[in-house]
Amino acid sequence: MPDLPTTCIIGAGISGLTAGKNLGDYGVPYECFEGSDRIGGNWAFRNPNGKSSAYASLHIDTSKDLLSFKDFPMPESFPDFPHHSEIKEYLERYAATFSLKDRIHFENRVERARRLDGGGWEIDTQDGETRRFDVLVVANGHHWDPRMPDFPGEFTGEVIHSHHYISPEEPLSLKDKRVLVVGIGNSAADIVSELSQKAWGNQVTLSTRSGAWVVPKYVFGRPLDKVVSTIPWMPMSIQRRVARALPKLISGDPEDFGLPRPDHNFLEAHPTASSELLLRLGSGDASAKPNVERLDGSTVHFVDGTHEDFDAIVYATGYNITFPFFDEQFISAPENRLPLYKRMLDPRFDDLVFVGFAQAIPTLFPFVEAQARLLARYLAGTYRPPSPEEMTRVIEADHARHNAHYADRPRHTQQIDYHVYEYEMRRKELPAGRERVRAHGPVVLAGRAAEPVGV
Repeated sequence: MPDLPTTCIIGAGISGLTAGKNLGDYGVPYECFEGSDRIGGNWAFRNPNGKSSAYASLHIDTSKDLLSFKDFPMPESFPDFPHHSEIKEYLERYAATFSLKDRIHFENRVERARRLDGGGWEIDTQDGETRRFDVLVVANGHHWDPRMPDFPGEFTGEVIHSHHYISPEEPLSLKDKRVLVVGIGNSAADIVSELSQKAWGNQVTLSTRSGAWVVPKYVFGRPLDKVVSTIPWMPMSIQRRVARALPKLISGDPEDFGLPRPDHNFLEAHPTASSELLLRLGSGDASAKPNVERLDGSTVHFVDGTHEDFDAIVYATGYNITFPFFDEQFISAPENRLPLYKRMLDPRFDDLVFVGFAQAIPTLFPFVEAQARLLARYLAGTYRPPSPEEMTRVIEADHARHNAHYADRPRHTQQIDYHVYEYEMRRKELPAGRERVRAHGPVVLAGRAAEPVGV
C-alpha cells in the first residue's frame, strides 16, 4: 500500500471529529490537536477553552433528522429539537463508536502553523513540541470569536456578547432591568424570549439593522425544516421564488411586529427559527427598535430618532472567522471573507484544507460530513480538484451564485444551501474528481505515492 500523507487536524469540534472519522475510514494517518480537555467545541457547554457559545436553555434550531450525520443517525429517543446536552452526548457517542479520541491530543492547542518551502507544515503545540506534517486541516470553528459592533459613543451600563450569556442570572444579573438585545439571529431570539418572561421583571427591547425572516419550529405538527424541503436539481433562482411567500403565510409580516423588513428573500440567508419571539413581541413582553445610531451614557439613540435608557446591552452580533495560529499576512479572513474552492481548498496550497467554514442552511452537521468525505478522498488519492485557475474561476462564480445578492456585510459571506451543496458534491464534484484522477493521477503531496488508495 502506498504511503498516505501525515495529517494534522486543528480542533475537536464537529468539524475536526468528522474530518478524523472520514480520514480513518481511508486509512489516512492523522493527529488532532484540541486546546480543551473534551470534544464538542461549541457544543461543550462551559467548555474550559472558552469557545462554547452554548447557554443553559439552548436547544438546536435544526430538527434531529436533518441534523444527523448520514452514517450515524441521532437516537430515536432524542426530541425533535435536542438540548445542547443531548448534542454533546451525540458527539460523545460518535467519537466512541469510531474510536476518535485515540488520536486527539487534549489540552494541547496549536500555537503556530508554518508552511514549509516546497510544502508540508511545522506545527508548534501547547506542550512546547514542534511536529512535522504533510497536510494541515483547519477545523477550529467560526462561532467563538465574538464580533462587536462599533457604535459611536459610550454606554455606561453593563455589556456582554451573547457568546458569554449563560442565563438571566449569569454572568449578569438580568432581573428587573432595562435590557437591550442587539441582533436578530437565533441567539438573539432565544435571549429576548427568555429575558422577557414576566417572572424576570425585565423591560426587553430588540434592536436590529437588517431584519430576518422569523419562522416557527413547527408547522402542521411537524418540524418546519422537514416540511420545507429543497429540491437540489431545481435552479436556485426558481427555488427562491417558490419560497418567498412562505414566511408571510406562516408567521405574517415582520413589520407587523415592529421588525424591519429583511433585506433578502426567505432562504437566501439563515432564517431565525423561534416559536416564541413573535409571541413575545405581539404580547407586549418585548418591543422592537431599528438599528442603534449612537450611545450616550445609559441612553441609546436609534436611527428612527427615538431614544431609551437601558441598564444592560446584550450584543448578539455574530462572530469573526479567526485563525490565531496563522501569521495574519499568510491567511486571514477580513470581514469574514474566505474564498475557498467548495468552501474547502485554497488554490494556492495543495496541502491545506478547511472544514466547516460556512453558514449552511438548514443544517451544519451533514454539510461538514460532505466536506469530510471529499477531504478523505483527496488525501487518499481518489479525488483530484481542478487546476488552480479553474478553482479560482469557480470560487468567483459560486460567490455570485450564493452571496452576491446579499448586502455586503460579514454575516452574509458564509451563507450556503446545504441541500444544493451536498447534491452537487455527491453527484458532480466527487465523480468529476475521480475522472481527473484517471486522467492526470492524484495530486502528489509529500509522503504520498502517485497511486490512489481505496474506492
